[in-house]
Amino acid sequence: MIARNFGTSRGLVRLGLSYLESIPGISPARPPVRYAVKRLVFVCHGNICRSAFAEAVARREGLQAASFGLSTSSGKGAHPPAADAALRLGYDLSDHVTTDVDSFVLRPGDYLLGMEHRHLRRLAEIADLQRAPRGLLGAYASPPVPHLHDPYKLDPAYMQVCLRRIETAVKRLALSYPAARLS
Repeated sequence: MIARNFGTSRGLVRLGLSYLESIPGISPARPPVRYAVKRLVFVCHGNICRSAFAEAVARREGLQAASFGLSTSSGKGAHPPAADAALRLGYDLSDHVTTDVDSFVLRPGDYLLGMEHRHLRRLAEIADLQRAPRGLLGAYASPPVPHLHDPYKLDPAYMQVCLRRIETAVKRLALSYPAARLS
């Protein structure tokens, strides 16, 4: 049950701790002005599973979207198990190409959405990104989960659970930020 729903026991512990980190004043989140959000930018570690999939869902929902990884190199494809799981959900990641944080160009109206609090803390340390609004993608899931544990090399069942949570969250984002819709 833990492997399927949380990835690992560490994923379950990190989820529990992330509820504490979500307390205002402790969280490194910077909420956006709702109608100022023009593009949703998904951030994770490698830009090969979670953020890649979130970007694909957002684009299908008609949103302006981008993604990047905090610890990756540009030019790689999606992780094959993530691409397979995404395909089972009806999303094609075959054209995805990773972008590293140093290659990402912030635009006015960007809302940075990390998968974990540590992503938000890292974004707050990067001079070019620290003023941008940032939040947790999982906060928009149903039910909200402030930690979307990395499914890389974990149980395939958890990959599906994680991607479903991301899909739900992105679809709720589409309702929350109408100015991010493509014209």
